[in-house]
Amino acid sequence: MERMKLVLQYFQSNSESISNGICIVLALVSVKLYTSFDFNCPCLPQYNKLYSLGVMIVPPVILFFLGVLVNRHTGVMMDEWLRPVGKRSKNPAVVKHLFTAMLQRAMLAPMVWILVTLLDGKIFICAFSMSVDPKPFSGMPNHTGLDVIRMMAKVPCKEDIIFRNSSFRKAVSRYVRCYSQAIGWSILLVGILLGALGRLVKPCFDDHAAILQTRYWSNYLDVEQKFFDETCVLHARDFARKCVVQFFEGAREDTVLHLQDPPHIRHHMTKEELLEEEEEERLFGITRQEQMDGLLMKWYYCKPELDVTRMEYRPKVCVTWEDHDGKTLYSDV
Repeated sequence: MERMKLVLQYFQSNSESISNGICIVLALVSVKLYTSFDFNCPCLPQYNKLYSLGVMIVPPVILFFLGVLVNRHTGVMMDEWLRPVGKRSKNPAVVKHLFTAMLQRAMLAPMVWILVTLLDGKIFICAFSMSVDPKPFSGMPNHTGLDVIRMMAKVPCKEDIIFRNSSFRKAVSRYVRCYSQAIGWSILLVGILLGALGRLVKPCFDDHAAILQTRYWSNYLDVEQKFFDETCVLHARDFARKCVVQFFEGAREDTVLHLQDPPHIRHHMTKEELLEEEEEERLFGITRQEQMDGLLMKWYYCKPELDVTRMEYRPKVCVTWEDHDGKTLYSDV
């Protein structure tokens, strides 16, 4: 139980751990989907290859875009890439780092699907059984009334009456399955070798200081976005509570004018006053819709510079933003 708690704490520690966990789950889901998928080859020359390649290609594409969709780095990368410059300059290395991290995680589940299909071999047999030369194999049926291509297209269908208990079909299937497994193991070996070489060789040619800076600011963007969302939720909650309390206080004043409140109501009002003071502090003086809209627009068009020293004099870079028609969207005058 303690180990499970440690694992959960690790995956909840930061967004990178959460993204890794989601990608691992997607990879396991892809394996489960393939094992539960009932693959039935059409056993027709004009459909075998099309259907097989569709099963091998379409699910990985879906899994890839699903991995892109659930990866938090995708949103952070797009926000950093598309945002106006404002008071904060853009760092292309950070965007590149986020894109690479997103791509690597999104490719895990599709690669697992492709490797599982190749190592299993059923889809490969359905797609390429017609490309096998039947002459090296003994026991080929001669009196089937079918040409060679149509007969070879029925190799994946072991329940077909032509190949029932046929050693020819089993031999061809083993031959094609060996090719499929060889390709699968080769892809896995090449991927591992490339990853190992990248780990060993890349640090020899990269600037370690630049890598540390890129990783730091990539993590900063993620953490900053999370803190901004949390702060917005807290402010919206306090703002909504304030609006609702004011509404009911106004309704009560309209209905019980000139009446003295009971002791328990006065005691409750004292607590409300304390809550109001705390809410005023959490609202940061932003008590109107126009103020909040202006603040959110300023955050988007003119994010604060990365300086927490509160210098008295700072050059203002973001002054005015206009749309294509010349209409002013935001002004920091």
